[in-house]
Amino acid sequence: MSGVDQAGRADGQATGGAAGDAGTQPAAGEATGGPGLRVVVADDHPMWRDAVARDLADAGFTVVATADDGPSAVNRTLATRPDVLVLDLNLPGMRGDEVCAAIRRAGAPTRVLVLSASAEQRDVLEAVKVGATGYLLKSASREEFLDAVRETAAGTAVFTAGLAGLVLGEFRRMAAQDGTGRQPSVPGLTERETEVLKLVATGLSYKQIAARLFISHRTVQNHVQNTLTKLQLHNRIELVRFAIAQGLDDPEPAG
Repeated sequence: MSGVDQAGRADGQATGGAAGDAGTQPAAGEATGGPGLRVVVADDHPMWRDAVARDLADAGFTVVATADDGPSAVNRTLATRPDVLVLDLNLPGMRGDEVCAAIRRAGAPTRVLVLSASAEQRDVLEAVKVGATGYLLKSASREEFLDAVRETAAGTAVFTAGLAGLVLGEFRRMAAQDGTGRQPSVPGLTERETEVLKLVATGLSYKQIAARLFISHRTVQNHVQNTLTKLQLHNRIELVRFAIAQGLDDPEPAG
């Protein structure tokens, strides 16, 4: 499920028990038996919100807050600074994309995973444009969802299968429309970093890039992290957009 190109087959639902009313919960510190990641869940449907929060807690995540409307999602995210905000798009008071934009403007380090019932092109692209790291449909299975939260926290762009191509296509359309600054190389990057960047731009996962270049998955991750640092970008989706804008999405065959 790694990478900008896929999030696995969506064939189930996140399930779980009740986790209480929407509100802020005390941070529990590092979770035991799990990744120790801190998460806020924002959804206006109590049963769905509570089920998602319970699934996360059962998997070892620390759910530091929940929210049932847009303004609360912004306030509680900025107050708790979680690793990931799991965000529904259709929130009262403030749409999900507006919540995401507000969090980005505030400079919070939190990464946003949209969890939505909508697969509409407009919703997906708007969420990505305002800074969402991933977009998962609510038809995803529990394990797909939990994996997506982990990968979002790591800065990996995660999308339900079929949506990634839409995002890549939009980035290419925007780059073609702009038509400036496209050059098939990036000063300051090593030859290998540039090679990895070209493959990232095509939507390949880290595992696929590793197989293509005959290097380890960890080495690919290290190259990507170094590139993000050098280019002062925050996550893989920003890196993909940058690479496409630079005309790097037509990689040469690996030799």
